[in-house]
Amino acid sequence: MDGERLLDLLTKEGADYAEVRFHRNVEVSALLKNGEAEPPEYSEVYGVGVRVLKGGALAFASTNMLDWESLKTTGLRALRMAEACARHSARTSMSEEPTVNKKWGVEFKENPIEVDASSILEVLRSVDSSLLEVKGASFPNRLLVFGGSLEEKDYLNSEGTRIHSIVPRVGGYFILTASVGGRGTVQRSLQFGESGGWERVRSMRLNEVAKEEGEAMVRILMEGRTVPPGRYDVVVGGEVSGIIAHEGCGHSQEADRIMGREGAQAGESYVKRDMLGRRIGSPAVNISDLPSLPNSYGFYLYDDEGVEVRKKRLIVGGVINEFLHNRETAREFGVKSNGAARATMYSREPIIRMSNTFVEPGDYSLEELLEDVRQGIYIKSFREWNIDDIRWNNRYVGFEAYMVENGKIGQPVVAPVIEATTEVIFSSIDAVGKDLIFKAATCGKGQPDQGAPVWTGGPSMRMRGLYIKGR
Repeated sequence: MDGERLLDLLTKEGADYAEVRFHRNVEVSALLKNGEAEPPEYSEVYGVGVRVLKGGALAFASTNMLDWESLKTTGLRALRMAEACARHSARTSMSEEPTVNKKWGVEFKENPIEVDASSILEVLRSVDSSLLEVKGASFPNRLLVFGGSLEEKDYLNSEGTRIHSIVPRVGGYFILTASVGGRGTVQRSLQFGESGGWERVRSMRLNEVAKEEGEAMVRILMEGRTVPPGRYDVVVGGEVSGIIAHEGCGHSQEADRIMGREGAQAGESYVKRDMLGRRIGSPAVNISDLPSLPNSYGFYLYDDEGVEVRKKRLIVGGVINEFLHNRETAREFGVKSNGAARATMYSREPIIRMSNTFVEPGDYSLEELLEDVRQGIYIKSFREWNIDDIRWNNRYVGFEAYMVENGKIGQPVVAPVIEATTEVIFSSIDAVGKDLIFKAATCGKGQPDQGAPVWTGGPSMRMRGLYIKGR
């Protein structure tokens, strides 16, 4: 195998450590725009990424030419870059991890990249028809995109680890615009994604979700009122708690951000190296990241450095408990890697990524969370979010939202805005529901950008005394 041959060459040439990742991504998708189909898309990207550690410097190179001479040239390029950097940069190294020899993957019945485009369009036409059944508004702009993908990797390193993996996925996104004469328009973006075969589509409730969202859009347009600015008790649904966990906790506890490694690309973090054990929220707040959730969009069992995954308990009882690590940052922090290194394609270096980041469920029903709210707001879903480069100042704008009076959901409200620091938001949470849900998302990070498949998740949560204003 040329991968073994390349590792032998790099070791003989003086590499302290080397890894080779053959990485193939295949995608097929179809698009329906306002009921009209556009040509389906098929893409296949296959190549190899090589990382080499020499003299305390780590370098990466890649190629999509898989003959031996191209592999040799690419590997030696990475080695020479590492040698050059070693003379001018701070030393780095890798944490010691067990060697692994594994084959793993997601089981499937129907290969999602072998599904005929007509079958994908049939799904989209059914979704479109369900949306158009909604009364009370027109839907002049409907962009529906869906399809399947397959990601296959062969990973080997100079320490003896050998891993083969295959992950099929199905997913897509809908961008919907509703219009009511004299009341204006409202737009909703939805993303879907799971790992598994095409058979997963049947459990994703695409028609029902589209119809429910359409009905919510009509309520917002017909009945929605502006929120009077002020302090309210706020109950948020799982879609909102999930994005808060992802943006306010997951990104801020990536060790490369904490070290400043991502400063010029995706930003840094308010979290500092000595903040393990620091209280950032109420005792009700528990946030975790777990790649091995069955059929999750961010599913994997071994990361792209050959490390077996485990649950990362990022915040426990409101206290910062651990960071997301790759082998480089783990060595820097004096810990073991927790398997957070991922690359989205052969030409991307593995960097620290979230997988499925979520607020751990509590014991309350939604009704119990609401019943103790005298005057407040229920924000079921969000239309937009924003957060600064250090993940401290947050802004979340509600989509489907309602006033709450004496524990009862009442008048729909338009675009209530939460603006607060991460600590204020996490500290305001006094009760967490048991209605855990997950939503698919594409998490951006890195330079060049890597859009990684993830789930965000959470249950309903109650937050006390937040300042809310209109958009």
